[in-house]
Amino acid sequence: MTFVQFVDDSGRRGLAMLDDEGTARQVGVADTLLDLAHKAMAARSTLVETARLALGETVDIAAALAEGRVLAPIDHPDPAHLFLTGTGLTHLGSAEGRDKMHKAAQSGEQLTDSMRMFLMGVESGKPAPGQTGVQPEWFYKGDGSQLVGPGQPLTSPSFAQDGGEEPEIAGVYLIGPDGAPYRLGFCLANEFSDHVIERGNYLWLAHSKLRNAALGPELLPGALPTDVRGTSRIVRDGETVWEKPFLSGEANMSHAIANLEHHHFKYDLFRRPGDVHVHFFGTATLSFSEGFQTQEGDVFEIEAAPFRYPVSNPLAQAVDQPVTVKAL
Repeated sequence: MTFVQFVDDSGRRGLAMLDDEGTARQVGVADTLLDLAHKAMAARSTLVETARLALGETVDIAAALAEGRVLAPIDHPDPAHLFLTGTGLTHLGSAEGRDKMHKAAQSGEQLTDSMRMFLMGVESGKPAPGQTGVQPEWFYKGDGSQLVGPGQPLTSPSFAQDGGEEPEIAGVYLIGPDGAPYRLGFCLANEFSDHVIERGNYLWLAHSKLRNAALGPELLPGALPTDVRGTSRIVRDGETVWEKPFLSGEANMSHAIANLEHHHFKYDLFRRPGDVHVHFFGTATLSFSEGFQTQEGDVFEIEAAPFRYPVSNPLAQAVDQPVTVKAL
């Protein structure tokens, strides 16, 4: 089962639930995933059980995608109450690309900060039940205004030095009235970043992450498969110019998802009732680490089972917008 948010022919929002065979039916009890989540929480039920109370007509998701009527699977009426955050160096092999970027700044046999953090995760990222593992790298990407929907452009700022894909899985959460985080499910994602800025100085990582991010059309409720296998590609003028498989899921990670969740939601700031969180779990596959240079107009395509539909977004460049600070 997955959920897809869409806009119908009349411009009204709707929510569809796809069954195991891919047939989508409109959810009658809610028009948005956020509304469904609030109803499920109030009823002490699940998203799927609540949606099944009233399923309506079938919805052609493929046609809606082709017509640009599919939205990101989660949003908030006030974008300031949606957090985009993430973790890095969480996947087995994820240190390789990062290490390449930062090794030039080191000398001799000294380990880079990236490699040290990666090895900490390998050693203590999957703690025994009842114990707390090592905290991962953490970053902030922005609020809900930075989240783009299926087919919408990932826009680099005018001052960006690079715009590169990061194929990932993201967790989606709603903070309940009691301040507890409720996981709604998982999405396929592109945690878009500026790797040239990051390579220049590791302390610029925070700058490199303040970018758009894209989610695939579907939210998968319940558990994420432990072994997720997919493909990340870049299409230019209709032809694939770069392609590589990627792995995710806990079997391919140095951290347990529960450990990543703990180290995010341990902060009171991130347990404010009513807020939505989209948290990216990291990647081990980057075209940039292999020397590929993206161009405006390139299309990033990321696909992986059990998600039926890929993340697909073109790369765009924002125009320069000079900013002047004024004194009052």
